[in-house]
Amino acid sequence: MQVKILSAKFDIKDANKIKVAKKHGAYSTLDKVFSMPPEDVIELVKNSGLRGRGGAGFPAGVKWSFLPKNTGKPVYLAVNSDESEPATFKDRYILVKDPHMMIEGIIICSYAIGSHDTYIYIRGEYTTQVKVLQAAIDEAYKAGYLGDKVAGRDFKLNVTVHRGAGAYVCGEETALLESIEGKKGQPRSKPPFPAVAGLYGCPTIINNVQSIASLPFIIAKGAEAYRAYGTEKSPGTHLFGISGHVEKPGMYELPLGLPLLEVIDKVAGGVWKGRKLKGVIPGGSSTPVLLPEEAKTVTLDYESMAAHKTMFGSGGIVVLDETVDIVHLVKNLIDFYHHESCGQCTPCREGLGWMLKIVKKILRGDGSMADVNLLRELCDNIEMKTVCVLSAACTMPVRSYLDKFRHEFEAYVAKNDSSAAEAK
Repeated sequence: MQVKILSAKFDIKDANKIKVAKKHGAYSTLDKVFSMPPEDVIELVKNSGLRGRGGAGFPAGVKWSFLPKNTGKPVYLAVNSDESEPATFKDRYILVKDPHMMIEGIIICSYAIGSHDTYIYIRGEYTTQVKVLQAAIDEAYKAGYLGDKVAGRDFKLNVTVHRGAGAYVCGEETALLESIEGKKGQPRSKPPFPAVAGLYGCPTIINNVQSIASLPFIIAKGAEAYRAYGTEKSPGTHLFGISGHVEKPGMYELPLGLPLLEVIDKVAGGVWKGRKLKGVIPGGSSTPVLLPEEAKTVTLDYESMAAHKTMFGSGGIVVLDETVDIVHLVKNLIDFYHHESCGQCTPCREGLGWMLKIVKKILRGDGSMADVNLLRELCDNIEMKTVCVLSAACTMPVRSYLDKFRHEFEAYVAKNDSSAAEAK
């Protein structure tokens, strides 16, 4: 069930160092890449069906083709390594265990789009990852894979690591750009989109770490080899971080399209301690929860998730056992997103705080059915009323918990009503 494309060198000692990485094929695609016209590289990535692995799932090659031609402006590549979505921890494996795979991917992408400057925007808390990544970049410069003549070719490429200051919202691509430019990390209104006017007002491509790291395999083996994994519309493999109440939590590389429950049972060892499954968060904290009966028919691909009214997201699967208090879970969820709101938009800044007050009121025993109904109403009134989707990242899952586990919220209210009746 597990495959080894992105994770091929994860178990090799010192694979983060260029000497070992090269022994196992690192940078071997560059001769082929530089023998191809850039537009052919873009077409190959299009044909592979590679979709953005940051959560949105937009086809990578198609995104590259959106760049305007002959603007006279520099083209930038920004690699999104912010990875601040709760329950998501896939990219940090690449950064620590095989950073040269990503650097090779950066060279491939940069050549294809005509970019000579790459910024890797990395989560500020990733101190170990930054050290390993920067050491790998330094090695790549010394070996001639970065700098004025990449791999001896007439192609210049510089790579800069930019550390964030710990803001979840900077995972949003335009807030990421604002942060790199030294401004407050707040999302921009779109259009214009980054491909047209991104970093410093210039054409910019923003891709996730895993998307970029997938490129060496596609160049080396071809589009059809990549499409041999996954489904027709969701091809390839993905690094799935499985956490929560399972016997074997961890990071697993799997082809897309596998049955969700089969992965939980056979790969992650099933629900721990012999308990029953209560729900599954399929793609990080911002994705709507699935009930056990829904999880039975879901497969790990973008189309199946959408058909079940949830999202593939980042591939961060969280398993909830029967002991989970959903109301407490919702409180933690809202607390996080309220804290991480940049404050730019009133519905997000004030609305999420209002939702947090309501759920705290319910938990301390002062809530009513009107509060439960209001919490549900706020989800509809806040979602998609803001510049970016941070508010939706909170309201979409909260709505799913309210709709699918309403009885748990009602139980807190009923307890309050019983206490009030006894007091009388």
